[in-house]
Amino acid sequence: MIPLIARRFLRTAHRPSVGLPHEGFCRISPTAYGDEVNQDPVPSSPSREDLDALRPVAALIAERIGGSGTAVVGMAGGVAVGKSTTAASLRSVLDLQLAHSCSIVSSDGFLLPNDTLAEQGIFHRKGFPESYDRAAIEGFVLAIRRQQFPITVPLYDHLLHDVLEASATIESTDVVLFEGVNTLGFASSLDLSIYIDAAESSMRRWYLDRVLELRRRSVEEPSAFFATFAQLSQDEFLQRAEMIWETVNLPNLLEHIEPTRDCADIVIRKGPDHAIESVLVR
Repeated sequence: MIPLIARRFLRTAHRPSVGLPHEGFCRISPTAYGDEVNQDPVPSSPSREDLDALRPVAALIAERIGGSGTAVVGMAGGVAVGKSTTAASLRSVLDLQLAHSCSIVSSDGFLLPNDTLAEQGIFHRKGFPESYDRAAIEGFVLAIRRQQFPITVPLYDHLLHDVLEASATIESTDVVLFEGVNTLGFASSLDLSIYIDAAESSMRRWYLDRVLELRRRSVEEPSAFFATFAQLSQDEFLQRAEMIWETVNLPNLLEHIEPTRDCADIVIRKGPDHAIESVLVR
């Protein structure tokens, strides 16, 4: 059994919470909002043990649902740690076992477009706090708070590695799971905050697995971002990916992502096989 290490009730009264960008496990638009656009590009199926481990987490989320508002749960963690997969599993528990509607929202759609990042000279900082359209996030937050559904949200394509011109809409829902590397920067406005943790060596390996899969898929899509690396051998490509991890993803993890773990209400620890090892509820 996966241990529930500790527990304390943090906010017993439902209070205003912040709704943020939406990434769709809920199949909102089958053309622009399906698995290929916004979900983890290398998805994995949750085990029964992982679903069992998430039940107390889902129960805590259910406690935050009250009145006519929407409970907003932040889910953060390093690149490739499994935020999208864990969010999808948690949504399944909320929906199927607790009968609460749930939308998954990704901060990826609120990244500045690649052209804008390049113009501002911060393309190498993609994923860092300054690479997001904070005004757009705040507008989405306000719309959630005012219950102004349906709400339009931007989309991100992992294969193209860029924000799309297309958008999607979300309908009224009980819970919004807001997942992304730096989402707990909004922790003071969330109803519940979750940090997904793993050893850096594991996240690095999962990241390399992810980009290799994206590169493989890019063969069939010439406009894909990783198609630009087609001329490299696999060893050369992996060396380039390792450099990106060392110069971009790791500094972001150490400087901006990992420090938010201390403010998380819940810490989900994953082992080297991606399985949930423990759930700490503070």
